[in-house]
Amino acid sequence: INLMKGRKNVHVSVLASGSKGNSIFVEINNTRLLIDAGISARRISKSLLGIGVDINNIDGIIITHEHRDHINGLPTLCKKYNIPIYSRAATFKAMYCLEKLSMECLHPIKDNFQIGSLSIDAFNTSHDAADPVGYSVHGKQQKCTVATDLGFVTSTVQEAIDESDVLILEANHDQKMLREGNYPWSLKQRIMSNRGHLSNSDAAWALVRMKKHNPYVFLAHMSEENNCPAVAKQTITQIIKQQGINPGEDMTLQFAKQNETVTLPANKFI
Repeated sequence: INLMKGRKNVHVSVLASGSKGNSIFVEINNTRLLIDAGISARRISKSLLGIGVDINNIDGIIITHEHRDHINGLPTLCKKYNIPIYSRAATFKAMYCLEKLSMECLHPIKDNFQIGSLSIDAFNTSHDAADPVGYSVHGKQQKCTVATDLGFVTSTVQEAIDESDVLILEANHDQKMLREGNYPWSLKQRIMSNRGHLSNSDAAWALVRMKKHNPYVFLAHMSEENNCPAVAKQTITQIIKQQGINPGEDMTLQFAKQNETVTLPANKFI
């Protein structure tokens, strides 16, 4: 089985992932995107330089929803670099920083749109935001999907992640750690609700149901309080192994990080 088939001309780096800020860089067929910009423009620029990308060469920013940890860098990115920003009209309307954004930068989207050589599908997600979406980015032979900030994996989300070569999927919390942790009960209820965040076990079952051979999966938006890589790895690998999936052979798992860029290994996309 050729892990590299269909991944030529693909570069994916998770620049930051977690409650303090989220941003993902995707390059397919020389079109360069940011998905979310929840960290400072300065940090985004510095992180991009670290992977050999000039921020001035970004073709567009696509936003999943209006929560601050996904949009904090937008005012400076819009003002300083004039990068086009794409999202749902209701998401733009709900942004705390809307008055700081030039209307010329804003591009309301429907379910499918084009940026450069790429076709992008926006799919609805279940989260407590105005009109939250995930994205599937399609090249000629490649598909990269971002599905984070999910209360649960709907049939729409499951269909969207199918056939992805690269998947960024939320694995936010361990249910036991969350229930026994220090968060107030109201916040625990929000996280566990069907408009909150995805647990490790729910992420694992989404991977089990996924229609794709050999995807490269970034496990993202991990809670610092209610999860840790060791617990997430144990839960997820146990479930997928029980269902006949061999990590490292049938599926590659990588943890995204809050304060460190994590990149699709070069040998996966050369």
